[in-house]
Amino acid sequence: MSPSDGAGRSPEERERARLEREARRTGVKPPAPATPAPAAPSPQQPPAPGGEVPAPLERPTARTRRTPGALDSAKRVLAARRDHTGGPLRPRGPRGRLGLFALLGALAAALILIVVLLYQPGKGPGGDEVKVTVPDGASVGDIGGLLKENGVIGSPFLFEVRATLDGTRGALRSGSYTLRQDMSFGDALKVLSTPPPAAPAKNTPVQVVIPEGKARSEIAPIAADAGLKGDYMKATKSFKGFNPKKYGAKNAPDLEGFLFPATYDLKAGDSVDDLVSQQLQAFKDNIAGVNLTTARKKLNLTPYDVLTIASMVEREAVLDKERPIIASVIDNRLHDGMNLGIDATIRFANDNWTKPLTESELAIDSPYNTRTNAGLPPGPIGNPGLASIKAAADPDKTKYLYYVVKPGTCGEHAFSETDAQFEKDVQEYNSARDAKGGNSPTSC
Repeated sequence: MSPSDGAGRSPEERERARLEREARRTGVKPPAPATPAPAAPSPQQPPAPGGEVPAPLERPTARTRRTPGALDSAKRVLAARRDHTGGPLRPRGPRGRLGLFALLGALAAALILIVVLLYQPGKGPGGDEVKVTVPDGASVGDIGGLLKENGVIGSPFLFEVRATLDGTRGALRSGSYTLRQDMSFGDALKVLSTPPPAAPAKNTPVQVVIPEGKARSEIAPIAADAGLKGDYMKATKSFKGFNPKKYGAKNAPDLEGFLFPATYDLKAGDSVDDLVSQQLQAFKDNIAGVNLTTARKKLNLTPYDVLTIASMVEREAVLDKERPIIASVIDNRLHDGMNLGIDATIRFANDNWTKPLTESELAIDSPYNTRTNAGLPPGPIGNPGLASIKAAADPDKTKYLYYVVKPGTCGEHAFSETDAQFEKDVQEYNSARDAKGGNSPTSC
């Protein structure tokens, strides 16, 4: 072997040469020698502290397989993510459907309630008539408040909403209208969107009828219905040229009791002052013919006291023949120090002349409550007619202390001297009322 055969060769080269010689001798191609792969650089891994190079990170050679359960769970998570990010919502379960049905039911109930409140199905035409004057330029809200004050409607807000829905906001007119208490919104809107009756020509005769016993608050709408100008309640607080003190009314707050009831002839365009003037003159004329001697000397009553008693007699008596008897009951109870217990005085204090008195009204803290206060009320509870004034000034001489309506009559009373007889009469009245289903056993 020459020196060049092996000198300067690396062991790998000598081995390759040997294998080639072997192949020439045997005719078999030698396998390719294994060449070590160069190490992969790790540029992202810095040397460890102290100069040591960390081992390269292992990389996964295959994707991890997921089980069917894991795939379903992943789908649910993705669906939830889409729900919260505005993506498509998946169908709800039974609880979700029940919640949706409950919401829809609540919305339907609310809608029905709104319809009932606004359209008031089954509501009647209303109660007593009431005169309402709508001023020029009044808004729908102003009109609603005015109707509420007069007892025509219960809610100005709902009235305004109904007017908006009906498209009648701009159709409501000013003027004087005859409405009814507790009307439906629809009926009130129908009246108020119709032009009011034309006012009578000036100087046209107008007749004003004031019934006996009516209080100032009840006469005021009568004056308004007649077309008289002005505020009757304000006009009857006092009146120039008339002094209530002349009749013993030292602290009278108004002219209640002095506004004589009668039929008065006025003219279109007249004011409430014209009516009041005639009423006060009629009172002077009539009281001048009443004999007040018994009232002053025997009963120790002033003319104002007589008017106060007469105003109660007017409310209690239906038959003329009973006026002096009822006046005697009032006088006897005053003499014995008994409370009068006349509920008409409580109605005056509450300004409730038509509806049944409630327990709270019967217990009202007022000097006009003759159930709880002894003696006469502070003043008249209305404006009595001549027959009641005469009865109060000179009552019958009786020992009666009680009375109650007789069943089956037109306002006739059963009078009694003792509590036992009175209770018997009351039981008879109550039995007759129960037989009529709780309605009054009287008939006229």
